[in-house]
Amino acid sequence: MDTPLEDADYAALAEFRHTIRRFLAFSEAHAARVGLTPQQHQALLAIRAAHPDQATVGHVAEQLVLKPHSATGLIDRLAALGLITRETTENDRRRALLRLTDKALGILEELSAAHRDEIQRLRPALSAILNQFD
Repeated sequence: MDTPLEDADYAALAEFRHTIRRFLAFSEAHAARVGLTPQQHQALLAIRAAHPDQATVGHVAEQLVLKPHSATGLIDRLAALGLITRETTENDRRRALLRLTDKALGILEELSAAHRDEIQRLRPALSAILNQFD
């Protein structure tokens, strides 16, 4: 049986959610500065992090928790911005692999460096919060 929640648990959960929300606000602001929506930034990151043979619309849909048609629209917008290209596979012409353009790689590198720095800044606070759940 689970241990009953105490006041400290509620406080830790509230602080955890607050810290995560601060990070998301940071992320949203940085994406906007380079002309991206948070979802576009997240899609570029998902494509960059994927194994090259797994970077598909379906993968983006899964990573962003989107319905396939929503992910397709997102990918279409990224392609229109010159941030991704589609590459059909030889063995299945219906399957397209997504590739980041040099423009996207530059933007993503800038955003990712700033995000890594922010995570490192938040790490002590997050660690302290998470340690309260031991």
